[in-house]
Amino acid sequence: MPTTFKARTGWAALFLLAALFPLLAGNNYHLSVMTLSFILAIAALGLNLITGFTGQFNLAHGGFMAIGAYTVGILTVDHQVPFWIAFAAAGAVTGVLGFFVGILSLRLKGHYFSIFTLCIGYIIYLLIDKWESLTHGTVGIMGIPTPAGIGPIAFDTPLSMYYLALGFLVLGAFVMHRIVSSLLGRSFVAVRNSDALAEALGINLMRTKTMSFVLSVIYAGFAGGLYAGHVRFLGPDMAYAAHTFDLVMFMLVGGIGTLLGPILGAVLVPWITQYLQFLQDFRMVVFGPLLILLLIFVPDGIVGTWKKRQARRLAALRIAEAARSAPVAAPIIEQRTPNAGSGVGHHA
Repeated sequence: MPTTFKARTGWAALFLLAALFPLLAGNNYHLSVMTLSFILAIAALGLNLITGFTGQFNLAHGGFMAIGAYTVGILTVDHQVPFWIAFAAAGAVTGVLGFFVGILSLRLKGHYFSIFTLCIGYIIYLLIDKWESLTHGTVGIMGIPTPAGIGPIAFDTPLSMYYLALGFLVLGAFVMHRIVSSLLGRSFVAVRNSDALAEALGINLMRTKTMSFVLSVIYAGFAGGLYAGHVRFLGPDMAYAAHTFDLVMFMLVGGIGTLLGPILGAVLVPWITQYLQFLQDFRMVVFGPLLILLLIFVPDGIVGTWKKRQARRLAALRIAEAARSAPVAAPIIEQRTPNAGSGVGHHA
């Protein structure tokens, strides 16, 4: 109970800090950067589900985020579909495509699966770049409308978009917590630990992996839909593999296989790169070694390392408490009895 209370208190404190951030932001640019960080955090949560909890390294995740964004862009700009209907379609389209890609790619294991998904991501990029009649090709899609207002609340200002992205991030984190805490989530972790052991426990490997893959790309699709409504312009570069590697970086920095890790990484990394902009073309020369040092000395990420230290500390406290409460054993006094019948030379 105390651990659960501390976790809930920590999440509540983080939410309160995020809700008060606009009061500390100097201008709308800072709000825009944080809004984009929240949107990327939603996509990173999805990637963390398939990679961190299920153990399948998907390198097409950025491509599925682009599919969600282009779904919103095409429907709203070319067909005048209301934003929220197009947004729901973004999750549905990525989920359906993710199902078919999953049943093909998840038959492979290890780096073969990663290479296959990398090729899928490149195919998505080529389709967006070359299918001009649908995606507008290299010209891209411009003039995407902002999310339609809900009642009296409009989302046409940086502040309102900030709170909209924050709301979806909170909802996405809550749903992800419910998933990973459920029996289905435990099945994902079992598959990550060992395919053979999971199968011995009666887990259907293909169905479990496919379910994880579909859920993860649905997160990417919804993140892409929010991205389209926030940026309002889309180009083929969004589907490039570099965006997937950015999401992987968020997981590694924050802590892969944790719920808070991808969110923390998605917030920290963009801000660090923003503050290194004064280096212009040399900022990656500085950021690269910093990332390498982090991976060497903090391989479990910020949240993963903190959780391991907390676990070791808790284990040490329990051992010390058990040692103090253990009864002291009474000393054993050896009693010797005279051996009357052992005399030498005694005869009957």
